[in-house]
Amino acid sequence: MTPKRLWKYLLLFLSLFSLTLRAEETLTRNIDWPIFMSRQDMIWEVMPKAWYEAPFLGNGLLGAMVYQLPGENAICFDIGRSDVHDHRDGTGLYDIPRLLIGKMALRPHGRIIATSMRLDLWNAELTGKLTTTEGAIRFRALVHSERMCLVVETLAEGNERDYRYEWLPARADSPRFLFAEDGKSWFQNPVDYQSNPSPVMTLSADGRECQQPLLKGGLTATNWRERRSGEPSRRTLYLNVSHSYPDSEAIAQSRQEVSAACTQTYDSLRVPHCRWWNEYYPQSFLTLPDPQKENFYWVQMYKLASATRADRALIDNTGPWLTVTPWPNAWWNLNVQLTYWALNTSNRLELAQSLEKAIYNNTEHLINNVEPSYRHDAAGIGRTSNLLCQSDRIGIPGVSKAAEVGLLTWACHNLWLIYRHRMDDVLLREKLFPLLRRSINYYLHFLTTSADGRLHLPRTYSPEYGVATDCNFDLALLRWGCQTLLTAAERLNLNDSLIPVWESTLKQLTDYPIDENGLRIGSDTPYEHSHRHYSHLLAAYPLYLLNKENPTDEALIQKSLLYWQSKKGHHEGYSMTGASSISSALGKGDQALDYLNGLFGQFLCPNTFYKEAGPCIETPLSGAQSIHDMLLQSWGGKIRIFPALPSVWKELAFDRFLTEGAFEVSAVRKEGQTAFICITSLAGEPCIVCTDIASPQFKGSRTFRVQSLGNSTYRIDMKKGETLYIYPQKAQPTFIIEPVAHLQSNVFGLKQTK
Repeated sequence: MTPKRLWKYLLLFLSLFSLTLRAEETLTRNIDWPIFMSRQDMIWEVMPKAWYEAPFLGNGLLGAMVYQLPGENAICFDIGRSDVHDHRDGTGLYDIPRLLIGKMALRPHGRIIATSMRLDLWNAELTGKLTTTEGAIRFRALVHSERMCLVVETLAEGNERDYRYEWLPARADSPRFLFAEDGKSWFQNPVDYQSNPSPVMTLSADGRECQQPLLKGGLTATNWRERRSGEPSRRTLYLNVSHSYPDSEAIAQSRQEVSAACTQTYDSLRVPHCRWWNEYYPQSFLTLPDPQKENFYWVQMYKLASATRADRALIDNTGPWLTVTPWPNAWWNLNVQLTYWALNTSNRLELAQSLEKAIYNNTEHLINNVEPSYRHDAAGIGRTSNLLCQSDRIGIPGVSKAAEVGLLTWACHNLWLIYRHRMDDVLLREKLFPLLRRSINYYLHFLTTSADGRLHLPRTYSPEYGVATDCNFDLALLRWGCQTLLTAAERLNLNDSLIPVWESTLKQLTDYPIDENGLRIGSDTPYEHSHRHYSHLLAAYPLYLLNKENPTDEALIQKSLLYWQSKKGHHEGYSMTGASSISSALGKGDQALDYLNGLFGQFLCPNTFYKEAGPCIETPLSGAQSIHDMLLQSWGGKIRIFPALPSVWKELAFDRFLTEGAFEVSAVRKEGQTAFICITSLAGEPCIVCTDIASPQFKGSRTFRVQSLGNSTYRIDMKKGETLYIYPQKAQPTFIIEPVAHLQSNVFGLKQTK
């Protein structure tokens, strides 16, 4: 090679190297997090007067809501703790519920005439001012991120120095029982229900205490103290709730927690509390051109970390914020599953460990939930359970009208999604695979073969609709489970004895029952009346067994969706989020946004909570997942960037979102076009990308082999730890992640009406 040609190749190499290096070095996250999060804060210009309007605080176990006591001149901190529950011998709805604790009332000396509060999401801190006829009380409050303690600092102004705190203990009875007792006739109380003993209040020189003993042993202890600083007008309240069973250790635990906390000032406790939250939010980022949806999204991220942590309780229907409700447990026919979805894409898998631990650490209970004759190889969970996954016995398909066989399999789908976003094969081998195997075994016990050789299911329960033969809900879960077991066995190199059974089941299993309106409930049950649940559509979402890559499936899904939505009488909030995500699965962004808007227009409360007779925490959280589904999907081994973007969303950005296969993805839209995509492989899995960039170029730390698969889809040979940039040919993008400018912010809370 001549020196001239050698020099030419050297210059080419250097130019390519500098381009790729420059691309990596110029990805800038131009986010002032405190300022950005301040526009997400919820603001109360008027006093919230109910649980569904209130600001809320939590640390994954202990929670508080702040609102005016009905008909009284006082605000209250309504206290909850997720693991406070009954311990009766039975396994019915009334035997193992969560239990109410009580409210700490703040009673001012004067009459309240004005209120203002702001929930600072960035620091998970509530600040406020009560203006009274005697002056004012300023306060700030937090539920400490590391200590099991509510801390409230108050500063009195004017003549408001004689305000006082008063503990109002709750009845430690089933909130479902109390709901019916309040006159909700559609629930019937059991005639033999026995109330737990009355609370016992004590007073000592160091503090005050409330004990709530239980009939079957154990108790809940609430301990609190007030401390005054050098300023006579400044006080700090420290409050802890502890629970123990079958002993009374909670008493000592609660006293110790408060004793330790009250040795520190509010400001000293605030430092580690804020540090935790300030490290939590930047794990991923999203900014939208719609301030309502952006505010909503970040409140859900706050809500999730307030409701659970890796080492804390499963999120049931209410999280830490329990109230009188018919739903004082975990519901597995949709609620738990929807609650946890958003943690995957938002790259907050640490929080999802509470679901994993609740299930994996209680497999014996899951086994005992099925009939004794099936416990040798099967497991399941009933419609509702306590936090230890103890539930009503699952009915026998074809015999019991309430035979909801597939709920554990659906929960396993959640666990599979967590696995796919993390790619931990040790967990797959030791935990998920054996559990999914047992879950599918329960189905296999009841399959029958017709004359044509097809496998059929007896009558099982389609959630929220009724019983049906060859129920689409169960057919989809059985099909998904067998496919997933085969996929896992191949990945783990397992020679499982049931592999031939799973293969033959997939070959022989009957088709999904359909008619002129789309997917039926089952072969003998059409979809005839309004139905809030999309259980019969599970094959389309979230399982994606039917999907838009098959034109026949696409038409069937759209027909089924529109027919389901055409019968509106019993639709609820999650009917809107489900319809939105199904629309996104079809790539219909405008339709997805229209359905999501239905959640905001009718069902969402001022604090972004949601109720159907009582709290149902899953629906707003599933709304965050509906937003994810518009922006990023990764089912079927493909990373789809902006797969269902609403046409009105011209400017947006997300950063460090997570996909199946453990890829971190960042992307920016400018003027309705994709400006760039950045992908980092965390596990070295196969990388297939779908993008709307017409002529993309691919840059990284080396020259990647890129294979076009057609339909704007590309296979890229990424290795673990590598980062790839995709952007339009001839473009010179600035790789900046920054917030979209807004003219409006702080949408949620309660505002003065004009």
